[in-house]
Amino acid sequence: MKVENNNKLFRTVVVAGALLFTGVVSVLFLPGILRDYKANVQRDSILYISPGASFDAIRDSIAPYLKNVNSFLKTARQSNLENSFMPGRYKLEAGMKNKDIVRMIQRGWQTPMMLTLSGNIRSKERLSAILGRRLAADSADFAGYFNDAAVWKKYGLKEETFISIFIPNSYEVYWTMTPEQFMERMKKENDAFWTPERRKKAEELGLSREEVSTLASIVCEESNHKPEQPAIAGVYINRLKKGMKLDADPTVKFAWKDPSIKRILFRHLEIDSPYNTYKNTGLPPGPITIPGVNCLDAVLNYEKHNYFYFCADASLNGTHRFARTLAEHNRNARAYQAAISKLGVR
Repeated sequence: MKVENNNKLFRTVVVAGALLFTGVVSVLFLPGILRDYKANVQRDSILYISPGASFDAIRDSIAPYLKNVNSFLKTARQSNLENSFMPGRYKLEAGMKNKDIVRMIQRGWQTPMMLTLSGNIRSKERLSAILGRRLAADSADFAGYFNDAAVWKKYGLKEETFISIFIPNSYEVYWTMTPEQFMERMKKENDAFWTPERRKKAEELGLSREEVSTLASIVCEESNHKPEQPAIAGVYINRLKKGMKLDADPTVKFAWKDPSIKRILFRHLEIDSPYNTYKNTGLPPGPITIPGVNCLDAVLNYEKHNYFYFCADASLNGTHRFARTLAEHNRNARAYQAAISKLGVR
């Protein structure tokens, strides 16, 4: 009987101790657990943490998106976020919990972004400026890397042909991508673009990848009207095969470093530059802009015809008139000049 009473007493003490322990644990730790796993993000937002940022900068950046800043800071400090965060572009989702925010930033679980390269990108500096606005590294970082002769050599290029490696498109990337990582990605995209079929067409033309890019850049600058780009490419290829000068106005503008020139005058043609295709036979040393995929394919799939000349149509509708002979071309040119003279363009 005494043993049974002792057992009951022991069980009572154990249960009471367990309840007391649970109560103490609840008092000490439950508030923290509730705080850590409490929904605290007000709305979907993007948080940027720059390389070299301070914890105070993170606090100031994230504060507008939180319901309770102090609760986040307590969770962050308890998890040592002050000394263990990763730079990046992070998506904060409505209802996200403090613990999930901290874990995401500590482990560098970035949300990728779309980077689009398009439009007239005529130089490494222009490309650097675009990338500096979109990515964490600034334009000076990209410009310094793109102007490094060792980088040109690494990718088998020269300063004049360097921009031929870039293929305009939309790419999913991470905001913290470095210039080195960007170039590695562009090399992969360039290799993917140059399929066996495209390489075969370039070989049949007797052109390297860089030369295709160079000719495509001229085609892009000549016309935005995609349906006629293969015909324009065909004119230049006919001239190359005949050993004629390209007489391409866009290359003269490039030589003058002035794309705003509206009309090429005789004085413009006197510039001494390897890009002046009115003086030099063959292709210029490299692309005068980063050509779009449509222009690259326009060269590779050029229209086979007997035209050697073209000029803007007198209707001023953005298309061109093509000619087989210089006499025919001169008539087209006079008609165009008369049309723009009526508009007072000089």
